[in-house]
Amino acid sequence: MQKISLYDMDRTITVRGTYTPFLLHMVFSRAPWRLIFLPLLPFCFVAYGLKLISRGKLKTLNQRMLLGGAPKLADLQPHIERFAEKVLQSNRHQKAIDQIEADRADGRTLVLVTASYELYAEAIARRLQFDHTIGTQLEVDTAGCVRPKILCENCYDDAKIARIEALFTQQGWQRTEAEVRAYSDHVSDKAMLELADEAIATTPTPKLRRLAEARGWKIVDWR
Repeated sequence: MQKISLYDMDRTITVRGTYTPFLLHMVFSRAPWRLIFLPLLPFCFVAYGLKLISRGKLKTLNQRMLLGGAPKLADLQPHIERFAEKVLQSNRHQKAIDQIEADRADGRTLVLVTASYELYAEAIARRLQFDHTIGTQLEVDTAGCVRPKILCENCYDDAKIARIEALFTQQGWQRTEAEVRAYSDHVSDKAMLELADEAIATTPTPKLRRLAEARGWKIVDWR
């Protein structure tokens, strides 16, 4: 029996979200002049709130302004590594780290499943010794430049399921022969939690807490 643990990242493993801090880290590290675009960001969020643009489009607009249109991945990598170190030093639930270590010791395959960019989620997952990382993928062209374009779709909500199923296929895992455990703090991961044999709501939002109580899912507080 293949034992697999699926972990959301932002506010499950981390205390706070990582997307905006990542972009700001890159701005201050690489190109502080891009701070001139900060006044435009609230308009993008308003457009998203009014459903004029998708969550994925919101991400790519913010990325273009703060990260640039085509930075070299090789140039970004040192800054990405420093960001990952910063996250694990000051933005983590220690109880989440302890659970990850317990799952690894139990022989479970660890999979990080996040809407955050794989660009930096992979660096965080690597430090936590995850076996696989699933996140929002950005286009990297033949010249090694990172484009403000999301491949396929934003890895959020039900979109996570297709990526998880693709990983199962790639690894040759059979769902009927796997025991799956999933951890998340947010109701947007309802589909991933429902996919699991054991769903665990971690320091859940009120909506997820109500859902977990109704479904009989385990609830833990990692603060």
